[in-house]
Amino acid sequence: MAIIASASELQDDPNIYDEGRTERLAGYYTGIISELGEDVTREGLVKTPERVAKSMQFLLKGYREDPEAILRQAMFREQYQQMVVVKDIEIYSMCEHHILPFFGKAHVGYIPRDYITGLSKLPRVVDAFARRLQVQERLTTQIKECIQNTLNPLGVAVVIEARHMCMQMRGVQKQNAVTTTSDFSGAFLTRDATREEFFNIIGRNMH
Repeated sequence: MAIIASASELQDDPNIYDEGRTERLAGYYTGIISELGEDVTREGLVKTPERVAKSMQFLLKGYREDPEAILRQAMFREQYQQMVVVKDIEIYSMCEHHILPFFGKAHVGYIPRDYITGLSKLPRVVDAFARRLQVQERLTTQIKECIQNTLNPLGVAVVIEARHMCMQMRGVQKQNAVTTTSDFSGAFLTRDATREEFFNIIGRNMH
């Protein structure tokens, strides 16, 4: 029998900004806004460089987090070897090619061997990797490898479904395109029935 949890209430993150970094970034953004043809002294833009500087520090705060340490904070020895799934984890990331957002949901499952982790730690690991300059493919694999390397479970499954603003706002401009990536290890990779159970739990058809 699988343990299933919703991620909707499992994330809370502090707003922590470095004063010196904020000042430096604000200076860069002042120049960028000016180069784009705007008047950075007009009322609506006076504080925009500082606001963007703080926003980017929050959006990319994953560089200051250690995903494996997050899992190790709540590792418990437990003789449970059935599937644990946290689905519908909201993700917000930044495409490293155009510095535009991509966002959607991640579904993460694992089968413990000797250790389980606190349920809130899985969304935190997702967030720690997502809050960086990313591509969806690498993000998917990083989450899987972190859980596999830290908990040493019998298997890990990660599926991410996301919309990319670099495809919707610019370029090909396809508004309804959704990108799905997946990565598996252990039992999820070698056993069709295990993988199918995971897809059934997250409400997706594997065919």
